[in-house]
Amino acid sequence: MGVEAGAQVARARALAVLRIRSRALAVALLPAAVAVILLAGAAGDRLEGPGWDAARAVLTPAAALVLLAAAGIALVVARARPAMSPTVPVAEEAAPDLYRMVRDLADRLDVPAPSAIALTPDCDSWLEDRTHPSQAPPPVEEHQDIAGAGKQAHRRQPVPPVLVIGSPFLWWMRVGELRAVLAPVIAGTGPSAHPDIAAARRFVRGLDAAVAVASAPRRDPLSRGVLAGVGWVSRLLLRGCRIHAAEMERGVAAAAAERAQAVDYGLRIVAQEQVGLAYAGWDRLLTRVALPAWRMGRWPSRLDAGVVAALTELSRRDRLAEGFASRLGERPACDLLEEPGTVDEAASLLAARLFHGGPAGPGPDWSPVDWSEYPDEVVDRKWRLDAARLHRVLDAMGVRPATGPTASAPDAPTLSRVLDHLTETGPAGTAGTTGAGSVAADPTADPTGHPGAHPAGSRPDTAPPEAPGTPEPGTECTQGTTGTTGTTGTTGTTGTTSTIPGPGATADHLDDEDLSGTTAPSATLAARLSAELAREEAAPSPPTPAAPSPTPTTDLAALWDDRALPLFPLQPPRTARELLADHLTAMVCCAAMDTAGATPGLDWLDGPTLLVDGERTADLAPKVLTLIEDGDATPLRLWLSQLGIRPEKPVRLG
Repeated sequence: MGVEAGAQVARARALAVLRIRSRALAVALLPAAVAVILLAGAAGDRLEGPGWDAARAVLTPAAALVLLAAAGIALVVARARPAMSPTVPVAEEAAPDLYRMVRDLADRLDVPAPSAIALTPDCDSWLEDRTHPSQAPPPVEEHQDIAGAGKQAHRRQPVPPVLVIGSPFLWWMRVGELRAVLAPVIAGTGPSAHPDIAAARRFVRGLDAAVAVASAPRRDPLSRGVLAGVGWVSRLLLRGCRIHAAEMERGVAAAAAERAQAVDYGLRIVAQEQVGLAYAGWDRLLTRVALPAWRMGRWPSRLDAGVVAALTELSRRDRLAEGFASRLGERPACDLLEEPGTVDEAASLLAARLFHGGPAGPGPDWSPVDWSEYPDEVVDRKWRLDAARLHRVLDAMGVRPATGPTASAPDAPTLSRVLDHLTETGPAGTAGTTGAGSVAADPTADPTGHPGAHPAGSRPDTAPPEAPGTPEPGTECTQGTTGTTGTTGTTGTTGTTSTIPGPGATADHLDDEDLSGTTAPSATLAARLSAELAREEAAPSPPTPAAPSPTPTTDLAALWDDRALPLFPLQPPRTARELLADHLTAMVCCAAMDTAGATPGLDWLDGPTLLVDGERTADLAPKVLTLIEDGDATPLRLWLSQLGIRPEKPVRLG
């Protein structure tokens, strides 16, 4: 370990952690030591008498029980599998230039080279210890070059940590920038190789894994009781180690940063700007572009390449980012990979699994989509499915088709039907007021706001057709999900309890603040759309067979705990107002495509977009909100007429 001040602090804190471990061991051995003394005294005829005999009779079995408990806790701590970050392993054969660059950096920094390299679909890089037997890499002789192992394979050598690199960095950064960003990360292998720091880290990780094992749900009362004791002791030790472990990691980071100052320091300042820019582009790409596709059962197979397109578009729009596009003439870091497309596909599938909870592999309901196919396969399909759901809800509410001299076939779905319904005169209100609650108050009232339009016995059925197996509306259901769920759960089928609004749901079931300021028809329609979408999501779907992940290498040690997917949800559930705005926008876009020759498009920063004569339309959202909040369709109708969109013409639904 180097002479950096941070390294000395880290070692001191590591020794403090190890002292806590030693004290725990001493406490466990103390009853046994006392029992041995008492037994030895009895054997030497020194500690005799009724009192000593009683002490021996009590302490000997108690010491045996304490030893057994300590051995059991130590066994759980040693054998429990620590948490491991989900990554895409990259073998040296798949990226020899990348491994060579990492090895050169380690030589310049005078630290051990990482044992392996893996990619994560995130804008971050770190070192991860995977020395646990369940996470151990292949034999040392297969990694001699990168790990710096000796020729003698029979000798046990300390295994350096694995270098985890954010996959967006490889596509957006240039080779020199990536080298500068990774320098302080790789420098951390020096302090990590110190025996005291490595032992302290193993102890803390083992305690954390033991807590996870103890928290796993079990039905056996005996195992629950035993593991409850294991969890209590592990948590007690973790609380004692928490401050020392945190300061140890800060010391390691400080030592690594100090050691890396001599390597590409000037370039690292510029590269840090690219880190922030890549994070912004990656977040925008996931939330605006990838998430709509994931909801459709499709996953973009070139997310990392999409980051470059998104940030290039940003540089075109934003003057602050103009200089960043000029870097694209330099060699990108993804050229360090032998097959960048294969790696990008594996990282894209992992991103969909982490951020959306998709299946582990492609299937009939979970297929990849290329960027060139995105407008037709995702955008067009999404809009038409949303428009179909909107008209299905209107049918269930008994809303009449549009009337007038320009009306088309009475049963054809049209945009005019939606506009007429949302602009009907009636008392404006919020959720829970007369505007939305009057529909449920009068059982013979038409949900469109016309009381008594359908007398008893002839009132149309307002319930949309139920999917097979759909629970009764307004009741709690337990949706079985095949797989693994929970932080420390076991593989199997577990349940997720949720309340599904019934088909007669109104705005009373929703948040008052969400629909405040909207008209009564908008609040009612938003409530019914939320109920319909909840029923669709609760309907059981056929299980998708797991397919092997398209990773560039097969690494059995790359297994990770996926029992709580998605691990990192991108966005909270959409509100009723947002759902209504999305469905109304989709209906307008369908009318534009079917009556005015518009086409679906992909905006790298904003996601699905409508193209009219090849130009992106960006002024639709305010007019949709005006219709929802004020019931005024005049701005929207004027916008439609300017673009030649015929709202009275039928549209094709999904």
